[in-house]
Amino acid sequence: MKLSNILNALGIILVAFGVIMVTPIAVALLEQEYSSIIPFITAALTSVTLGLLFQRYGGFSRNFDNIRRDEGLLIVSLAWVVTAAMGAIPYLFYDLHPLDAYFESVSGITTTGATILTDFSLYPKNFFFWRSLTQWLGGMGIIVLFVAILPQFAVAGRQMFFAEAPGPTEEKVTPRITHTAKALWLVYVLLTLLEIILLTYTGMPVFDAVCNSLTTMAAGGFSPHPLSIMGYENSSVTWIITFFMFLAGSNFALQYRVLFKQKPLALFHSEEFRFYTSIVVLVSGGLCIALLNDGKVEWMDGVRDSLFQIISLITTAGFSSADFALWSVAAQTVLFTVMLVGGCAGSAGGGVKVIRVLFGFKYLKREITQVIHPKAILPIKIDHKTVPNDIQRQILGFLLFYLVIMTCSTLVVTIIEGNAGIGLVGTIATIGNIGPGFGEIGPMGSFGGLSPATKIIFILNMIVGRLELIPFLAMLHPDFWSFKK
Repeated sequence: MKLSNILNALGIILVAFGVIMVTPIAVALLEQEYSSIIPFITAALTSVTLGLLFQRYGGFSRNFDNIRRDEGLLIVSLAWVVTAAMGAIPYLFYDLHPLDAYFESVSGITTTGATILTDFSLYPKNFFFWRSLTQWLGGMGIIVLFVAILPQFAVAGRQMFFAEAPGPTEEKVTPRITHTAKALWLVYVLLTLLEIILLTYTGMPVFDAVCNSLTTMAAGGFSPHPLSIMGYENSSVTWIITFFMFLAGSNFALQYRVLFKQKPLALFHSEEFRFYTSIVVLVSGGLCIALLNDGKVEWMDGVRDSLFQIISLITTAGFSSADFALWSVAAQTVLFTVMLVGGCAGSAGGGVKVIRVLFGFKYLKREITQVIHPKAILPIKIDHKTVPNDIQRQILGFLLFYLVIMTCSTLVVTIIEGNAGIGLVGTIATIGNIGPGFGEIGPMGSFGGLSPATKIIFILNMIVGRLELIPFLAMLHPDFWSFKK
């Protein structure tokens, strides 16, 4: 790897990120919260200065045309780590411990939505706007954003684009990767604006509509209201956010084809989307039955809350329309199952991803059939296309390592906290970028009371989960760490 490439790329990203960090100042001016301007000026200047220093030591090169895959993986990984560090700087001005500030920033930028805050009344509005904006930036991807807007990454963007979201397939909606990034961001921005308009129309305050829309489309879950969506007590708001969460968990490339390529059935031609929809409908039905059997909700409330919570968890949005930590064990078990799934490939959702779960079922079906017919040749097909052997190995490797990392994290956190529930649910919630879990880290709870060691583990989980393991696994190989000037 060439150290100059890495330093220059990170430098450019940090300078651009610093410019973005100025935007909460506009909110402070509108709300006349002038004292809250200083944290963001400080953070923006720090990010820009550090970015310029990186570029200076890298030689201010703008030629990334020959960037290698390992360089792309490292740039992407470090970009998430350092932008989260810059994003944490404003939080330090509000008496948050540095570890808590970094936890909150990582949770935002990875769209996890796990918070350490306990009293929302202590913070100004631009504080909450920044939380939401970090999720919106991270939802589509920090690197995807800069590939779209920075001409320096026109060629090298391909390595970083797919390093940031290393799904089972490399799907482009246009021949050039910069155009693909712009197309995805166009869909993302338009849907966000549409949600803001609809939420405002239903009576939600404009500021709350903006913040909630940013985090909905990011499948993030940070809300300016301490009680999440439940706090608005507005059924129309709940249904609108349910719909947009569902879109956030769907493949944005397919949505681009529907909106701009005049292919209205593109979504339903996707086997993954049909499987995703089926999971939502069937599991929501099961949850609704469980809630009605408990006798604590009316029929319409049961339908609304069950659909909202299933979509919120499967897309890893993490919003709450009810305190599901108070639901019965049967209802919580249903919720737990979808926490292990995640959104579609190419979506803002985290987790294992629906496409991998679908492949897993097809793989098991083939193995069962092959027991009866050992000489049969049974290719695994998705969307009528045979899944290549190298992709099959990649998916199986991902599922295996995901299970290994999840198990190790669960065991260590359980030992540290002395609580198996926090160990298991907290690990799944952070590595899957879901956010809230059950109990004291539930939708109305906080991660703030956990030990520093647990917070560090969960920070690693969030970053590794957002990058879908691949860059992390590559770094475990000694050959990865070979630098040259």
